[in-house]
Amino acid sequence: MNWIIASLLMFVSSVALYLCVRKSNALKTPQQLNNLAMFLIPVIVYLVLIVRTPTNFLLTPLQYLLIVVQGIFFSYLGNMFSLRGIEYAPNPGYSLIISKSYVVFTAVASIFIFSAPLTMSSVIAIALIVLFSALITIDKDKNRTTSNSLWLPYTMGAFFCWGFLALSSKYLLNMGVPILTRLILSMIVTTVIILGEILYKKVEWQRVSKDQLTTLLLIGMLGASFNYFMQVGFNLAPNVGFVNAANAASISLLTLASAFFFKDELTVKKMIGVIGVTVGLLLLFL
Repeated sequence: MNWIIASLLMFVSSVALYLCVRKSNALKTPQQLNNLAMFLIPVIVYLVLIVRTPTNFLLTPLQYLLIVVQGIFFSYLGNMFSLRGIEYAPNPGYSLIISKSYVVFTAVASIFIFSAPLTMSSVIAIALIVLFSALITIDKDKNRTTSNSLWLPYTMGAFFCWGFLALSSKYLLNMGVPILTRLILSMIVTTVIILGEILYKKVEWQRVSKDQLTTLLLIGMLGASFNYFMQVGFNLAPNVGFVNAANAASISLLTLASAFFFKDELTVKKMIGVIGVTVGLLLLFL
């Protein structure tokens, strides 16, 4: 497998994952249960995988510390910052496009941290993906009449959390930490935090319907696929920013799929955005 195949598998998993999250939200499933499914179920999946793929859990204290930091700060807080930024922003698209622009941060940072290459064609591809993603995500929100000035700090928090998650993952991979080891340990940390939040907020998980449970299981399975192939991409790609760019580009297919499954409006502006993102993605892969 090469980084392009891994990124494409991550790309498809990402789109399917967020469609399932969209359905789960429509079913009024508490957000904490969606978050729990994204982390707990993948842990179970990965534990099954290591039965056939022996994985080393004997790490150095520094490696354990980095994984704990990833779970608490980069994964859990990154997700919380992202949700708050979207909720408080005058337009949710503003928050989404800024937080997704972490691809630029990771691409540039990788040059200095990992001596990764960054060609002019890759720079143009990343720029196309980010700019045309803005056409897709930034739209008039007639229901949004108020906003909170904290939306930008929260959004920047998500920006740096996602960026440092990618960079620290690559660092651990370079140190020889197996993919499944890092994913399992980091997700266990995040799962414990989410379970604590569910207990603290007294989320009523006992009343989950059959449809909600099925959707949560799908979220978990797709989350396992998404995170695994993202890590494989990080491991194989010449620059982690390329994988992050492919992840950001998934918004193009998600836009089309949302129009098909949920009858979302598909305007000319969004179609131009989809075409522009697709061109950027093809340029990145060539």
